[in-house]
Amino acid sequence: MEHSFLIKILLMLIIAVVAIALFRRAGLPAILAYLITGVISGPSVFNWFTQQQIHSVAELGVVLLMFSLGLEFSLPRLWAMRRTVFGLGSAQVFITAVLTMCISMLFGLNLNGAIVVGSAIALSSTAIVLKLLNERGWLRKRHGELSVSVLLFQDLAVVPLLILMPLLASDSEVLTWSEIGYAMAEGVLAFIILMAVGKWALPKIFDEVARSRSNELFVLSTLVVALATGAFTQWIGLSMALGAFMTGMLLGESQYKRQLEADIRPFRDLLMGLFFISIGMLLDFSLVLQFWWQVLLLVVAVIIAKALIVFGLLRAAKETFRTSVATAISLAQVGEFSFVVLALAVNYQLLEITLSTKLVMVAVISMALAPWLVKHSVDIARRLHGVSARQDQAAETFPLIEHANDLVLILGYGRVGQTIARFMKTEAIPYLAVDLDPTRVAEARRAGEPVYFGDATKRAILKQAHIREAKLIVLTFDGHRTLEDVLPLCRQFAPEAKILVRTRDDEGLAELEKAGASQVIPESLEGSLMLVSQVLFQCGVPLNRILKRLEYERRNHYQYLHGFFSGSSADFSLELLHAVALPKGAQVIGLTLADIPWQKLRVELRAVRRAGAEVESPEIDWKIRRGDILILLGKPRRIEKAEQYLLQGATLA
Repeated sequence: MEHSFLIKILLMLIIAVVAIALFRRAGLPAILAYLITGVISGPSVFNWFTQQQIHSVAELGVVLLMFSLGLEFSLPRLWAMRRTVFGLGSAQVFITAVLTMCISMLFGLNLNGAIVVGSAIALSSTAIVLKLLNERGWLRKRHGELSVSVLLFQDLAVVPLLILMPLLASDSEVLTWSEIGYAMAEGVLAFIILMAVGKWALPKIFDEVARSRSNELFVLSTLVVALATGAFTQWIGLSMALGAFMTGMLLGESQYKRQLEADIRPFRDLLMGLFFISIGMLLDFSLVLQFWWQVLLLVVAVIIAKALIVFGLLRAAKETFRTSVATAISLAQVGEFSFVVLALAVNYQLLEITLSTKLVMVAVISMALAPWLVKHSVDIARRLHGVSARQDQAAETFPLIEHANDLVLILGYGRVGQTIARFMKTEAIPYLAVDLDPTRVAEARRAGEPVYFGDATKRAILKQAHIREAKLIVLTFDGHRTLEDVLPLCRQFAPEAKILVRTRDDEGLAELEKAGASQVIPESLEGSLMLVSQVLFQCGVPLNRILKRLEYERRNHYQYLHGFFSGSSADFSLELLHAVALPKGAQVIGLTLADIPWQKLRVELRAVRRAGAEVESPEIDWKIRRGDILILLGKPRRIEKAEQYLLQGATLA
């Protein structure tokens, strides 16, 4: 049985992979592929799983989605958006719910059932709309901000609705204000307790986690905090999604915001995929065939009515025509929380199974149409306004940040990164820095520096740091493993940008340049060059000659700075310089440099000194004389064997 269950899961995942690949190639969103996977895996086709089997796990996707949403809407920002969130959002929910309630009661539904239907229809899909707006880069546009504001209020409105559901199912036919007030007060009290504890405890927890410098611990802590707060709110009778949203909102103002979002994203996307698969399993084709005209009529009526309500509210608020149309189309579908409301309504016997199933079908079909509607919302608004795409192109494209073409991205904000940033500020060059030290980031941000906490090896962090717009990327942290991970990502996201890499020495210089570095700056060797330049300058050497000499050393990859003469405690793992004086009787006197098997000796001839003069890299036809001094570079044991060969003609092993 266990193997059979695992095989079914594997087959479902294979279908999902194939469907996503095909839909992506066709230019369609992955959400539709998940829905199709649910239809094939569910009762309508193969009947491998029931919706309940998948939904319990898939519901965690909504929880993590709400956590990510909370990161974007901190309390100060929520208060700043209060006009659109509580004004536009409340008006949309109230008008849509009341209108739907009136129509439902005209068709013979009782008051409690009408409240449930009105509430379910008033909600839109946070998961679909946010995902599509984010994919298309519309979250910061006006219609994206308005859509998110309405969705945010809808998510908040679920809280009192979930509190009222048990009251609607009570034996009393009419709810008293005292019962409603008591239930609301209980929810508000729980909200305040969670906010107070989270505001005090969460920053301290993540401070300790960040100091451990463990990616695994940070990811695990993020998941535990998001799910634990969701479990707490569910335990006190509220929604899991509400607890996750509150936690994300509390952490939205912290320096860990971007890292949290990057860590949670893979789990969120995977579980959201399962959530949409579970929705696809609800698609009952037998019911659609039996009541197809009613379902389709309801779908069209819901989409048009919701769009008209949002459009009318936005026009009354003096928003532009195109913004109003794009926002209205984006919010015209039924949301995922509607499934929760309808499921609870059936459990509390507030709705009949047949009516609930019809409404589920309406929600599924409207959500299936939502990706196309959201994707083309701007085009539809433009066409209705009579503006061509070419005329509107200039207004639709704008830089994400000021002076994007001059942006310098500094990865690592230690002593070197801060020195670079100080000079950038002096020259008024825009820059942005990313660092993994929480204390350093906190202090820099208090000083007003554009420094953010994040792991530069994460794709999401680099995207949020506007790496695509950077003309210059500077990697200041040490550690070849990190550099090997970051360099390919930087080159992938910014193929035209120059990438400067700081290292301690020139070990692995060729590999770093091959991985994408435009220039590698070895710290120790550059320090030597700077000291040499000062010495030469103090000795009266012309500045232009010094600069040419330094450039020559850099162009030759510091090859003449590698070796040094060993002391009493030589490191046998390093290459050292060694001078071999050739007295009378040395075996190589009279030979040319080409006659000496340097490759077998595995040492390098750096220079030859003759009569007090030194010749660097002499020609291969150089004839060796008595009294010459050969400067060799190599490891000590190889130098020793080479000296024996040069003096005595020892046989090479």
